[in-house]
Amino acid sequence: MASPAFPTASATLTLPGPAGALEVAVDLPEADVTRLPLVAIVCHPLPTEGGTMHNKVVTMVARSLRELGAATVRFNFRGTGNSEGTFDEGRGELDDLRAVAAWVRAQRPGDVLWLAGFSFGAYVSLQAAEELKPSLLVSVAPPAGRWDFDTIAMPTMPWLVIQGENDEIVDPQAVYEWLDRANAQAELVRMPDTSHFFHRKLIDLRGAIKHGVRQYLPAANE
Repeated sequence: MASPAFPTASATLTLPGPAGALEVAVDLPEADVTRLPLVAIVCHPLPTEGGTMHNKVVTMVARSLRELGAATVRFNFRGTGNSEGTFDEGRGELDDLRAVAAWVRAQRPGDVLWLAGFSFGAYVSLQAAEELKPSLLVSVAPPAGRWDFDTIAMPTMPWLVIQGENDEIVDPQAVYEWLDRANAQAELVRMPDTSHFFHRKLIDLRGAIKHGVRQYLPAANE
C-alpha cells in the first residue's frame, strides 16, 4: 500500500501501518483561522474499553488545537475502527504512532510536530516522546497506576498535563505522585469537579489546552 499525500482539505485516509492498514483522520483549521506550520497528532483512549479517534475528549483536544491554527491528525490504533491488526497492550500501538508520525514528517517536513493523547493515548504518546521528540506534548488524564509509567523517560520538551480531580478511572493522586516522584517539568492543570470523560467540562478543557499551549505556537509562514 502506497502512502497517500497529506490532504489539502479535511479527509479520512488509509495509511500502511506495521500491522496493516491504519485509519487516519486529518483535519485542517477553518478558513477564518491563520494556518500555522504545525501538525498535532492526537492519540485515543483504550480500545478495549471503547476508545476510538472519535472519542469526544480526543475530538475536543483536536478542535482546540485547530482553533489555534494547527492541522490535526487523529488515527485509530490497530484493531480499532477500520484499522487492521489486534490490540497489543501498548507495544504495537506505539509502533502505530511511530508510523503515523513518520508519515506526517515525510509529508510536512517544514512543519512543527506536536503529540497529544488522552488516557491510554497519553500513555502511548508519553512512551514515544523521547524518540519522536515533538516540540510539545499534551497529556490528558495520563493513566499512571493503570500502566507501567516507571520506565517512561520524563519529557524534556514543553509538556502540558491536564487531570480531572474527580476522575473515576485514572486516580488523580497517582498522577500527581508520579509527576512529583519523577520531578517532572510539566505544567499541571488540575480541573476540579471533573470526571474522566470531562462530562460538562469539555469547554473548560478546550480553554485549558488553548491557554497552556499558546505560548509555544510557531510563527505563521510569510
